[in-house]
Amino acid sequence: MGDHVLHWNDVLLKTYRMAGGAPGPLARSGAMMHLAMYNAVNTINCYKSGSYNVFDCLAIDYTGDNTISGNWANPDVETAIDYAAHTVLTALYPSINFSADLTAAQSGIPTDASQQQGSAVGVKAGTNMVTYRQSDGSATNTTYTPNTNPGYWRPTGSGDAATPNWGNVRMFSRASEAYKIGQFRPRLPGGYSTMPALLSSAAYASQVNEVKSLGRATGSTRTATQTQIAWFWANDLDGTYKPPGQLFAHTRIVSAQRGLDQMANLRLFALVAGAMADAGIASWDAKYLTEIDLWRPESAIQLAATDGNAQTTADTAWKPLSADRNGVNFSPPFPAYVSGHATFGAAWARTMERYFGTDAISFTATTEDPHAVGVTRTFSSFSAAATENARSRIYLGVHYQWDADYGVATGNRVADYVATKLLQKVINGGGYPSAAACDETGDDWVYAQQIYSAYSCRQESASSWTLVLYPWP
Repeated sequence: MGDHVLHWNDVLLKTYRMAGGAPGPLARSGAMMHLAMYNAVNTINCYKSGSYNVFDCLAIDYTGDNTISGNWANPDVETAIDYAAHTVLTALYPSINFSADLTAAQSGIPTDASQQQGSAVGVKAGTNMVTYRQSDGSATNTTYTPNTNPGYWRPTGSGDAATPNWGNVRMFSRASEAYKIGQFRPRLPGGYSTMPALLSSAAYASQVNEVKSLGRATGSTRTATQTQIAWFWANDLDGTYKPPGQLFAHTRIVSAQRGLDQMANLRLFALVAGAMADAGIASWDAKYLTEIDLWRPESAIQLAATDGNAQTTADTAWKPLSADRNGVNFSPPFPAYVSGHATFGAAWARTMERYFGTDAISFTATTEDPHAVGVTRTFSSFSAAATENARSRIYLGVHYQWDADYGVATGNRVADYVATKLLQKVINGGGYPSAAACDETGDDWVYAQQIYSAYSCRQESASSWTLVLYPWP
């Protein structure tokens, strides 16, 4: 067994393919698993001197103290990772048996005191994570009743409203409801405060007419490259690794390209997972919990005769390019504004940029969408990939450009906030630390905020730490 973080991320992607469903719950699972693994290793580090020392910790623990009773015998790090991941996945997906994955991960690790201690740490870290997130609002299943007035989302044949309460799930960054609404929620589409004002605007007509032309299943103005882009980023179908899984796969590609070791991956994947989970929550907040739950282009175009806008014309036969494996065209079963793909992609890209200290890292990306088998696309930067991801939804016929633009803006804001809240390192108990006090690894660390009676340093990238003073909201 090589890198145990990558092993369990691979198991996670297999789980996505088996479980399917909406992207928000999948992103939550990824964050829970990767943060539990990080917490397990963090606990071992906190006790490396033989007793708990907060200044030996890798970061502030996410769920609380993962200590176990008894004598410490140098717990095995890989075993702690394995059991933390296994515990979380087993709790979240009880119908899937992960025993073989655990056995494969543990092959070659001696069954001794170190292994037993590592398993105890991992189980506790995983259990703590599951317990901590049990009351986060993810189990709420309040029925969504669509507004039947023009402009509002309504089912288009692909199912009832999916995860309509997801915007109320507690964020992994612990952002409060007020902060989420004030800082992450984008303005309403086009800046219009009412649906009649939106529908009657020239901006609305422009948005609709663009996707009507570019995103239609047949007779579109798309180029061959634009069609490839649409399918490459889709991954909407069950049986694929879905949008969060595609971004995890791209993280794996960049990690291998940059030669990251297990400890580096432990942190990178936890940050990416946390950012994507919060991006999903922020996106669904905008979709369902604002004054305008915007209808999909499919509805807007077919029902254009009802919008009161002289610049739009109805095409009752219009269908989006988006299609299932049988060629049946469909729109995803939730409101258009903002784009989940755009929000996830931007949060991923900004987190990668912050971790590596630059956006300008080229990589070749892959997909699992059945309409783009074997297709790869090469990007000069993380943000270039995120921009194309967002734009792809117009080519696919399921979003307007403002869904993409404001999804990207929301994802960026979420990622910036997550970077100030997750995995901060506590240093220098007592007085105000200097940059030199933070500089423990040869990187540039600086003071971020006071926590309890100590202070923390926040990582800006793998080789750069910057000053940001963000109070808890």
